Amino acid sequence: MASSEKRRKGEGSIKNADWLLRYVLYALLTRFGSPSDLRKTLLLKEKGENSSCGSYLLFKDFCENVFEESVPQLSFFEEIKRYEKLETVEDRRTAARDIYDNFIMKELLSHTHDYSKESVSYVQKFLMKNEVPVNLFQPYIEEIFSLLRGDIFSKFIESEKYTRFCQWKNLELNIQVSSLILMYAMKCLDKKRIKMKQGETLALNERIMLSLVSTGEDCPFIVCMTYAFQTPDKLCFILDLMNGGDLHYHLSQHGVFTEQEMRFYAAEVILGLEHMHKRFVVYRDLKPANILLDEHGHVRISDLGLACDFSKKKPHASVGTHGYMAPEVLSKGTAYDSSADWFSLGCMLYKLLKGHSPFRQHKTKDKHEIDRMTLTMNVELPDSFSIELKNLLEGLLQRDVDKRLGCKAQGADEVKEHPFFFLGIDFGI
Repeated sequence: MASSEKRRKGEGSIKNADWLLRYVLYALLTRFGSPSDLRKTLLLKEKGENSSCGSYLLFKDFCENVFEESVPQLSFFEEIKRYEKLETVEDRRTAARDIYDNFIMKELLSHTHDYSKESVSYVQKFLMKNEVPVNLFQPYIEEIFSLLRGDIFSKFIESEKYTRFCQWKNLELNIQVSSLILMYAMKCLDKKRIKMKQGETLALNERIMLSLVSTGEDCPFIVCMTYAFQTPDKLCFILDLMNGGDLHYHLSQHGVFTEQEMRFYAAEVILGLEHMHKRFVVYRDLKPANILLDEHGHVRISDLGLACDFSKKKPHASVGTHGYMAPEVLSKGTAYDSSADWFSLGCMLYKLLKGHSPFRQHKTKDKHEIDRMTLTMNVELPDSFSIELKNLLEGLLQRDVDKRLGCKAQGADEVKEHPFFFLGIDFGI
């Protein structure tokens, strides 16, 4: 198969998450076998089995707002789970005494203890021997869940909280409904690594930018977010699944692209940028490695960690990848907007055709030299490029923002209407 056929085939995929959610309950029951099994899974804190933070927190929130009398039981349960995670005997001994005093003895003295004498005796027997096994409070866990079943749980499964859980669980399990054939990817960020690298701001920014570009009309040329949640250890984003590699990979594996191939990918990237710019988002990290392909060969812009909202204030930080950053981004203190993305697009298209950035012609890896060339060098385009392609790249790689293609009043339309795309692209399809 030719390299172009390996890169691109088929007509594309359609995302319809709303329709998929109609099948959530069917899919969940298929997964768990019966309504009773599903309900057991919903309260995944039961018996300490593979608990799901999202389901429990939704149930807790429901109880706090509707069944306040159940809150002490949930607090008791949470203290038990913290106790079970303690590693040393000394820590468990201290925690066990606190739990006994605050949740068992206090209720016994006030005659409000709702639990059986057997559970009390079980715990007292170990504490009298100064023994603190991990499962010391297991009888209480069984009783807590017995108390929470019945009316409380029946009301919960009729609430909006339960509906939200079904939506979340459907995505978490990556359920694939055969009639729709839709799958998603889950991107997980480790909280400890984020904190260690002081990346809290970047992680939050990515979540905000994903929300911005995923709101409203769907864009088939951006890796959009369908859902987001967190566990005690991870930040998780449910994203469009892209399993065809990235353009950098295909460039390294199959060699440089032809003008025809590049035109196809450029057109889809332009539509992705247009979608962002209409929402006042500048991407700031356009490069082949961030352009992902789906199984049909269509591309989407991914990884919005460096994207920025310029609706209220234009950014001036020098961020991005050297060799793709616009002159105004490299100039310290200079404010910019979507203009930066059009320059980066020119750099990326050049690399797809030649295998290197226009400012790395001598294979230098010196970032300062690359930046200097970006700020001062006029790019010489090969004679092998068509006249239309040369004109396109010259327009995109203009150092002067006012003269750059895409930066005038027409915005993305100016780029889409360029003669290079008249040769084979209909943006109206």
